[in-house]
Amino acid sequence: MTDGPDRYAVIGNPVDHSRSPAIHAVFAEQTGQRMTYTRLPAAENAFTATVERFFADGGRGLNVTLPFKQAAAAYAATLSARAERAGAVNTLIRCDDGRIHGDNTDGVGLLRDLTDRLGTPIRGRRVLVLGAGGAVRGVVPVLLEQGPTHLHIANRTAERAEAIAADFTDLGPVDAGGLADIGGGWDLVINAISAGLAGRMPDLPTAAITGAPAAYDMIYADAPTPFLRWAARHGVARRCDGFGMLVEQAAESFHLWRGVRPDTRAVIAALHPAPQSRDDTV
Repeated sequence: MTDGPDRYAVIGNPVDHSRSPAIHAVFAEQTGQRMTYTRLPAAENAFTATVERFFADGGRGLNVTLPFKQAAAAYAATLSARAERAGAVNTLIRCDDGRIHGDNTDGVGLLRDLTDRLGTPIRGRRVLVLGAGGAVRGVVPVLLEQGPTHLHIANRTAERAEAIAADFTDLGPVDAGGLADIGGGWDLVINAISAGLAGRMPDLPTAAITGAPAAYDMIYADAPTPFLRWAARHGVARRCDGFGMLVEQAAESFHLWRGVRPDTRAVIAALHPAPQSRDDTV
């Protein structure tokens, strides 16, 4: 232990693309916090060892990205109610007694971006969520609590999507299936399939997007993602990537760690590419 700044990081595989260090640097400057925030790559079979080394060396907290969110839930000694419900963790906190506490800020991050910044309500809407990873587990309960008329989860491996839907049927009208079986008529299509990180478009039927007025990609990039380009080609007028969600979930993590809440709109304006180079119209 040293008297240097408190240490935080984002752990994942891959993690070199993450904008989280830049976001938390602005948060720290805004709020006068003495801290550092770096990227922490981990081999897929070395999550626990990497996390334990980080905390043993004095680390104070971690954000967790794919593919480790469910592993982080299993690792944490205690979980918040929302992390326990999701079965996935994107925020680890070292408590004063040394225990590691897990929380999940993905759902609140997505909701704040959709409803507060973009003015996109969920209540009364038909919502399609694509993917079945830890991020989906974090956002589905929050979306259902907003009162959609129907929420459908679709994934290449239908069983994974069905398992998530089964966990949240008490919260609202949710079901699931495979990608090839998606019907149409959605008011909002949310993509959480990670193929976009590698510049690939998921293999989706056109019915999934035809007639949808809005599309949101939880992946973010300096230019429109493959999913958002596909949505544009099929006539979706309102499109946005997940950079705002990234900033909002980061702000919630920052508040859990430091006890202060930063100004997210200023960070989005400062760090996201200019509007003419991206979609931002949901």
